[in-house]
Amino acid sequence: MIKKLIFSITVLFALSAQAQSTDIARVEYMHIPFSNSDNAVGRFRALLQVPIPLDKDLNKIIVAGFEYRNVNIDIKDAVPAGFNIQDVSSLHRISGYVGYVWKAKENWRFGVKAGARINSNLAGSLVSDDWIYTASVYAINDMKDASTTKPYRWIFGLDYSTTPGRNFPLPLVNYYREFHPNWTYTLGVPKTNIRHYLNDDHKDALQAFVTLDNFFANIQNNMTINDQTAENISMTIILGGLGYEHFFTKHLLYYAYATHSINNDFRLRNNNRDDIYTINSDNTFYFRTGVKFKF
Repeated sequence: MIKKLIFSITVLFALSAQAQSTDIARVEYMHIPFSNSDNAVGRFRALLQVPIPLDKDLNKIIVAGFEYRNVNIDIKDAVPAGFNIQDVSSLHRISGYVGYVWKAKENWRFGVKAGARINSNLAGSLVSDDWIYTASVYAINDMKDASTTKPYRWIFGLDYSTTPGRNFPLPLVNYYREFHPNWTYTLGVPKTNIRHYLNDDHKDALQAFVTLDNFFANIQNNMTINDQTAENISMTIILGGLGYEHFFTKHLLYYAYATHSINNDFRLRNNNRDDIYTINSDNTFYFRTGVKFKF
């Protein structure tokens, strides 16, 4: 029963716009010390998901989820007139969603998810631009427990959000494969990796990966820079690096990732996604660590 519940949470959250996550609970911290700059970014993140079974066989399950992220931005480089550093020093993302997962065939499950989140510097009371609404649909072909010598899982889906300037759904394709007793790989976006377990009981693992990370927040008090209006702050970073994982149990683990960016774009924008001012664009180191409970 517990395994089926965990699986349903897994496939529901797998369509997150931020990660192909199999997390049920997570607490983590991220740090970026920008190269050729005195600027830095830190982020705290906490996540929790709760399953609500609708039948004894667990073929129909509702999953409710909550996530909080706080991004602290320390800007020490010179900035142009009109850039109020204090207004973007602390950004918040508060997300809630509900999803429904059902079993269609022996190894197929389908799901839908809808949610809302606040992405804002929260300088004052909430305004309409602080809110972003999301919707997702997906299908999962899971053969991890089937009688196959090389277990695998496919995830297909579409994810839509009302993020300014993005008025179309994003496709998701994710493929996971166990190709050796101590080796697995995942192909997809935003993360592709290959993992090697260092021992037969799978207590420790190393992985090499390429991934995408980002954040976005509305600026409640718009800034005027060079006669242009900056309405939000965002960062998109493509990373490649190495990670270490230690499993306390089969599902509870500590992880630490050390990476370097391949592409980095940290900027102020308007709601048409036009760049108003680039804060940092040089490639840089990126560190992330935390504890999570996963499937």
